[in-house]
Amino acid sequence: MAVNVAVVGATGAVGEEFLRILEERKFPIKELRLLASKRSAGRKMRFCGADYTVQELTKHSFQGIKIALFSAGASISREYVPYAIESGAVCVDNSSAFRMDEDVPLVVPEVNPQDIAKHHGVIANPNCSTIQMVVALKPIHDVAKIKRVVVSTYQAVSGAGLKAIDELQKETSSILSGKGSFQRNLFPHQIAFNVLPQIPQSNAFMPNGYTSEEMKMVNETKKIMGDHSIRVTATTVRVPVVRSHSESVNIETERKITAAAVKKLLSTAPGVKLVDDPANQLYPLATVAAGRDEVFVGRIREDESIDNGINMWIVSDNVRKGAALNAIQIAEKLL
Repeated sequence: MAVNVAVVGATGAVGEEFLRILEERKFPIKELRLLASKRSAGRKMRFCGADYTVQELTKHSFQGIKIALFSAGASISREYVPYAIESGAVCVDNSSAFRMDEDVPLVVPEVNPQDIAKHHGVIANPNCSTIQMVVALKPIHDVAKIKRVVVSTYQAVSGAGLKAIDELQKETSSILSGKGSFQRNLFPHQIAFNVLPQIPQSNAFMPNGYTSEEMKMVNETKKIMGDHSIRVTATTVRVPVVRSHSESVNIETERKITAAAVKKLLSTAPGVKLVDDPANQLYPLATVAAGRDEVFVGRIREDESIDNGINMWIVSDNVRKGAALNAIQIAEKLL
């Protein structure tokens, strides 16, 4: 059944990815409405061989819309999602606006698709780093019950949008050409050839010393997995990679599970691609994951410092599975 679909934030990195994936997966669209800020209104965007004109987002933009895909930031979602719901649309929101609301499902389709049915007009898309981690952890949790997770992320600049990609590329070029000084606008420090233990770029740190990104991973993991007894601690880091987030993940389980058993589980897990042949230098890479749907997992080994510990390396395209694809998978299940 074809439905009317609106994409809010159509001209952004995730908005553009929405269009690519909707076309690739042949999502049944009757009418497509592209919405963005006033400055982007009038821009033409290509979809399925036709040009579409971007319209200015207003409270009247959702008449007749069945599914609204939002990726324009939390403040926009808080303002306009109620108008979309009032018009009869179901919203899949990629921002942090509603993720921790008690009555809003926070969904990764490979992990908790049953929660979609609990929606009251809005379904939240989790943080990109959380999505790829829980896809890999859920099969293990079902078998051995995860007690604790320690995660360090290596996050691509595309997680901060198109302007962040542009800043990395220009700063890299400036340094390589010997120009020296570079006027950065987004990152608080040099990102080219550097590593920044701060995400987001501004107003990141909370009173407990953690960044908001780190606390998202802590709180969202528990909600998605449906188990608030899981202890999670995170360190999130920005690296000079354009696309795909990488994560070093250490888990402690209640019941003993071997590395071999984990590999066997993940080899058939939905949404997972096992790449674990270190003897031949085969393991998940950001360059390989870019543009792919799967969550790549490898470097699986037992943690020799504790009885029931497993280490693994998880990589996924943060703009794709970490944002647009996950939202569209939710919309597919809605239909």
